[in-house]
Amino acid sequence: MKNYIKKYEDVLTLMEKLRDKIPTTMSRFGALHKASVASGTISSKTKELIALAIAIAANCDGCIAFHVHDALENGATSEEISETVGVAICMGGGPALVYGCEAMEALEQFKAVKK
Repeated sequence: MKNYIKKYEDVLTLMEKLRDKIPTTMSRFGALHKASVASGTISSKTKELIALAIAIAANCDGCIAFHVHDALENGATSEEISETVGVAICMGGGPALVYGCEAMEALEQFKAVKK
């Protein structure tokens, strides 16, 4: 079983190291991310759920860790995350099914530490 809490923390650490090597790129990516997930016509929660579906379809463990975490931080429920996994499976087929299971594991891990 993967530890998604550790994965989240490890990626944060690695991104900080990368920021030292390519500060302009990382700064601009950070600004892009902030602008992209800011609430507008679509809420930040919904945008994080969209990002999670893409992370599942793209088979990205680090992205799954980040977007499950951030979806929860933006008020997503377990049910909303579960339905997002369903949409990702529809769009991504078998590989998304496997990574959808991973996203559900991440959800359980992040929920356990929130209690």
